[in-house]
Amino acid sequence: MSGFVEKPEPVEVPGLVHLHTGKVRDLYRNEKGDLVMVASDRMSAYDWVLPTEIPDKGRILTQLSLWWFDQLADLVPNHVLATEIPEGAPADWAGRTLVCQSLSMLPVECVARGYLTGSGLAEYREDRTVCGIALPEGLVDGSELPSPIFTPATKAEVGEHDENVSYEEVARRVGTETAAQLRQATLAVYNRGRDIARDRGIILADTKFEFGHALAEGGADGHELVLADEVLTPDSSRFWPADEWQPGRPQSSFDKQFVRDWLTSPASGWDHRGEQPPPPLPAEVVERTRAKYVEAYERLTGSRWA
Repeated sequence: MSGFVEKPEPVEVPGLVHLHTGKVRDLYRNEKGDLVMVASDRMSAYDWVLPTEIPDKGRILTQLSLWWFDQLADLVPNHVLATEIPEGAPADWAGRTLVCQSLSMLPVECVARGYLTGSGLAEYREDRTVCGIALPEGLVDGSELPSPIFTPATKAEVGEHDENVSYEEVARRVGTETAAQLRQATLAVYNRGRDIARDRGIILADTKFEFGHALAEGGADGHELVLADEVLTPDSSRFWPADEWQPGRPQSSFDKQFVRDWLTSPASGWDHRGEQPPPPLPAEVVERTRAKYVEAYERLTGSRWA
């Protein structure tokens, strides 16, 4: 069992219809049919949404995604229409809200890996492949791959595991043309993000994207891929400080690995493989996690977090 420790009640706003409460974001539809996406301060780990929030996390994710969308605009269009909060919405939605184009979302987590770690490392240790892609012998935790690879996964419901799948399985699900577009776009965006991050002393080890098709007249799917959700944030990516990178061991990071490490430590007293919900995070873990997110934002964008 997993999911929310306690699922929050959606905020009611005149003119908005609540559609979904996800691990981090709440999704609404406005009267024009556009989506209104609100990033919360919720933190998820090990398929649980934790009982403790990280202050400013939703605003950091939103503002960093907007910065990245600008850096990527020549590679792929994105779903953002506006950033103003809807009339009647709570004041604390400011800075964490995006009004977005309604898309026909593709049922694939588009993962790009430039370094070997996480579920990719576990798979590699079994048979020297990741998502059916053969890799060289001798790689270890944190090794840089010969070139970035597209390692898709199926999208899971809250509380369920995403499952790594082969490129052939993606082609079976969405068609060969769309699968090829997804692979090309995923690697192009990863390469741009990797190069920008590297210039700022950060390794982009891996990341995941979500894409959809714009809806044509009459509601039919168009063929143009549109980048959706969040992009190149500490929630969707592994960011490592380049000056501390050392293959063969777990890396220091700017993402939520700090929370995962505490949850699996004796200090938490929690078994992440069991059925009991996770405990609240201590104040020190909350503060240090927030600091990681702020540092990632500041180093990547070159701007101070207000």
